[in-house]
Amino acid sequence: MPSLARMVLAFGAIALLLAFFCSSPVRAEKERKAPSIHTVNGEEIFRDYCATCHGIDGRGDGPTAPALRCKVPDLTQISKRSGEFPSVRIRNIIEGTETLTGHGSRAMPIWGPIFHQVDEDQDLGNVRIDNLTRHIESMQQK
Repeated sequence: MPSLARMVLAFGAIALLLAFFCSSPVRAEKERKAPSIHTVNGEEIFRDYCATCHGIDGRGDGPTAPALRCKVPDLTQISKRSGEFPSVRIRNIIEGTETLTGHGSRAMPIWGPIFHQVDEDQDLGNVRIDNLTRHIESMQQK
């Protein structure tokens, strides 16, 4: 009887291992195919990627802002500070091609590589960055 119990236990263990190893590659492949950014909507991108630091209304009071070393800029004042909204500069800052040298090292994440992820053979990064830039422009205080 002890040998039968061992055989059943061994068979169960082998079945569990086979189930685990056979299902893992499928699960990993599904995870790799899922894009981490699903939208081109500027407001949704801002909420998902920017609001944690800049706040949902762009005033620099997001939930992580107090934990940062640098004061998070109030994005609603860009036009007031610049005279007009500098779309190209804002786009370049978001994408990571322009740094804010006067502020020391870059504290803001470089979003370009994330926004340019290829989804179904399309690079929608420029669309995402343009829409996000337009959303930030729409937030400007008069």
